[in-house]
Amino acid sequence: MPGTSRLTRYTDWSGRSWTVSVERKRGSPRFFLLQTLSFYRKYLSHMTTESPGAQRTVTTRPWVALMALCVGFFMILVDMTIVAVAQPQIMESLGTDVNGVVWVTSAYLLTYAVPLLVTGRLGDKFGPKRVYQAGLLVFTLASLWCGLSGSIGELIAARALQGLGASLITPQTMALITRIFPPEKRGTAMGVWGTVAGVATLVGPLLGGVLTDGLGWEWIFFVNLPVGAIGLVLAATLVPTVDTHDHRFDLLGVVLSAVGMFALIFGIQEGEKNDWAWWIWTLIAGGIVVLGVFVYWQSRIRTEPLLPLGLFRDRNFTLSNLGIASMGFAVSGLMIPIMFFLQLVGGMSPTQSAGMMVPQAVITGVLAPVVGRILDRVDPRVIICTGLALAAISMGWLGLAVRPATPVWVILIPMALMGVASAGIWAPLAATATRNLPWHQAGAGAGVYNTTRLIGSVLGSAMVGALIQTRLAAELPTGVGTESAQGTVERLPEFLRDGFSTAMGQSIYLPAAVLVLGVVVTSFLQRPASAYRDGASAVAPEGAPEPAGEKSR
Repeated sequence: MPGTSRLTRYTDWSGRSWTVSVERKRGSPRFFLLQTLSFYRKYLSHMTTESPGAQRTVTTRPWVALMALCVGFFMILVDMTIVAVAQPQIMESLGTDVNGVVWVTSAYLLTYAVPLLVTGRLGDKFGPKRVYQAGLLVFTLASLWCGLSGSIGELIAARALQGLGASLITPQTMALITRIFPPEKRGTAMGVWGTVAGVATLVGPLLGGVLTDGLGWEWIFFVNLPVGAIGLVLAATLVPTVDTHDHRFDLLGVVLSAVGMFALIFGIQEGEKNDWAWWIWTLIAGGIVVLGVFVYWQSRIRTEPLLPLGLFRDRNFTLSNLGIASMGFAVSGLMIPIMFFLQLVGGMSPTQSAGMMVPQAVITGVLAPVVGRILDRVDPRVIICTGLALAAISMGWLGLAVRPATPVWVILIPMALMGVASAGIWAPLAATATRNLPWHQAGAGAGVYNTTRLIGSVLGSAMVGALIQTRLAAELPTGVGTESAQGTVERLPEFLRDGFSTAMGQSIYLPAAVLVLGVVVTSFLQRPASAYRDGASAVAPEGAPEPAGEKSR
């Protein structure tokens, strides 16, 4: 039976029109697939027709553009935590252990973090809209691969590709906020951005629990396919094309940073599995040395370094980076032990354990816009230090509370407190970090900031994962291997619960300690200059004088 055709016309912000032919035919999945592929072909053709050096007018509807950007940004942040709740099911389905499922998260975070130093520059050179679209397409297709994976190695590889797509997306959202919003509105915009960041990392486990219980762990990845398609259409039609700034790329710097980070993370995560052999310590030391060489190389480059060390002359940029690294470490490090405890000791299903995160998500969603509205009028140290301190307290509380006989409400209280803390951390730190950056360094600054956050996340995942394995070996009864506590999705036998709970609680103390360091560091932040807060323009042409108070300190 023949189908019916319909032409849909889209017009982007540059005035260019393009069409998609949609043909309907009932009962034909194959035809639907062909039309989907046709859509992506036409979409890619449209992306490649824009001139990267063209000058564009910034949109007069920045809030609409921000909403479109938040679709993709929300999706990639959900995927940072959505796997945590399905870890026991992935272990059983793919026949792996704790170290294997930790690599599923670490691979994503590692390939997310390392390229950010380059992808921020790609946005400056080719336009943040184009790079955002490319990243969203890569991420969506990688999600399909994740769901179809039949082995732990294949899943890790697919997650690595997902991370690459995410690294293309993230810095473009921050750069576009800096470019399309006037200074007096930027704090509120960052509040929305912070709401998305905070809620997404908390909603991830809840969504993962519902999908894992109802459809299977594969659907925590398949759910990205329709969201990615919607995000691509919204980006093409609602996100403006802004001015570009030419850049050179430091390929040696890319290699040094990637090799150094991989060696460091691999050594930390594989240490317990290999009894911390001499070659593990050599690998860790080698990674640190290579990263040191990377920093030295960046200081010697006279053109455009991959890591613009000059950005760190601004105290607020430097300290905000350290603060967000501590928060990234804590959030990533907490998800592994808390989900194993709730399911293997508490006997909860994935959905029930994810439901423990609901107070966090609700409280963060309510408070983050409020924080955004007051952010331009209040000393950021007050908000940020309070948020990090509350996060440290909630982590310490959880470390004490994860015991077999602990009532559910005792765990819900620190979870709710973490929601209050998150509202005072994500947006205030992002706004403080980027407030003084000149417009042509927006992409580089966003790349550095998000790289720092993700380096904290991948270190948190790796170090807490290694600590869990060490503490399990110490706390489980003699003669019981750690595999006995890791190889099942059923509730643990009663004689294993005390030792397992103690090991999980001890591992949570590590992110709590890192958050305390974050409080100390961010207490030295400087209050933003009043001239900027009153509306001095930071989106100025290259070479224009800096507004009063905006020179790097």
